[in-house]
Amino acid sequence: MTISDARYDATDDQPPSGPLQGVLIADFGRVLAGPYCTMLLADLGATVIKIESPLGDETRSWTPPQREGESTYYLSVNRNKHSIVLDLKDPADLLVAKELAARADVVTENFKPGGMARFGLDYESVEKVNPHVIYASVTGFGTAGGSDLPGYDLLVQAMSGMMTLTGPEDGEGYRSGVAVFDVMTGLHAAVAVVSALFHRSRTGEGQHVELNLLSSALSGLVNQTGGYLLSGSVPSRLGNDHPSIYPYAPFPTADGDLVLTIGNDLQFRGLCEALGLSGLADDPRFRSNALRSTHRDALRPILTATLTQHSAREWFDLLSARGLPCAPVLDVAEGIAFAESIGLDPIVTSGQGERAMPGIRNPMTFSRTPVDYRLGPPSLGQDGQSIRAWLEGSMTSMSESRTEEGQPA
Repeated sequence: MTISDARYDATDDQPPSGPLQGVLIADFGRVLAGPYCTMLLADLGATVIKIESPLGDETRSWTPPQREGESTYYLSVNRNKHSIVLDLKDPADLLVAKELAARADVVTENFKPGGMARFGLDYESVEKVNPHVIYASVTGFGTAGGSDLPGYDLLVQAMSGMMTLTGPEDGEGYRSGVAVFDVMTGLHAAVAVVSALFHRSRTGEGQHVELNLLSSALSGLVNQTGGYLLSGSVPSRLGNDHPSIYPYAPFPTADGDLVLTIGNDLQFRGLCEALGLSGLADDPRFRSNALRSTHRDALRPILTATLTQHSAREWFDLLSARGLPCAPVLDVAEGIAFAESIGLDPIVTSGQGERAMPGIRNPMTFSRTPVDYRLGPPSLGQDGQSIRAWLEGSMTSMSESRTEEGQPA
């Protein structure tokens, strides 16, 4: 049975309207990679039932910052979902969890490998009673030799090589300011789920899709991992410089840093003209990108001497008017304000009434099936009663399977 046979939307004042309307997701994920994936899918119209332990998703306790006593970390990645509390060690609650998995179009989880099998909620068990299910598993280091390693983003930043690429040239490696590989894996998981749903729409076949943080990290390091494989050269930290392009870095101005991203010789000539340094483009040290990269220590002070004569915003306006790529370095508040100033409408309100709250707009835009923000992030277990009522009287699929296997139902 899928959501098309028995829809759960009892608490939706505004039913889903996006391209995934009618898709039911049983979300066993927690922390970031799994919940970010399912929030994106919920924004696109999927009905997501978030299954939480009695303690709730770990991120509910990750503060500061907080909003009216709730963790903003949790609130940032859990809108448009329904929450039910289920203790998988309790036989009655486990039966409810199994029924949800049996009804779902998609099951997502990011337990350690083997974690779901302890409860009979692994892919093999669910597929027996729900053969069309798309089952997405996210781990830290896969299910082979790294299966026992804890899957934290910072560990993957360390072990993927990311931290040897981030930070000052002569200093320690830095972590990214956000759990970048959790987010990237969540994106990869969303792509995998939608791709598997498309395959199922053509063939009727469900399948198991597996993702892990380290594989997403190695893929996401793109030119750095690719450069090593293709050339044998191991990249290292260059601070804010780019290993292959120059000038492609922040430069000081009269009041803050300005990032220049000059990617070709024509752009460099335009930059020199805009800065009043026309002859610089014909300097034999700087005539090509390869030469500029080689002689960056000579070029940087020349550019800096001119850029420090005006503010970052003045240079941004002047250079942007000439089509030259640059940007002032802004803080998060300023970044959101800038997005508003250019008409991107980055802030949306999800939910209504007491649970209505601001969040960042889903970055996808559809001309026919718009993203919606019908529900605010759920409080712990807020939909448990209505979900149980929806299931009441039809909890047979998984219980019959357990009885057939000689296990107590």
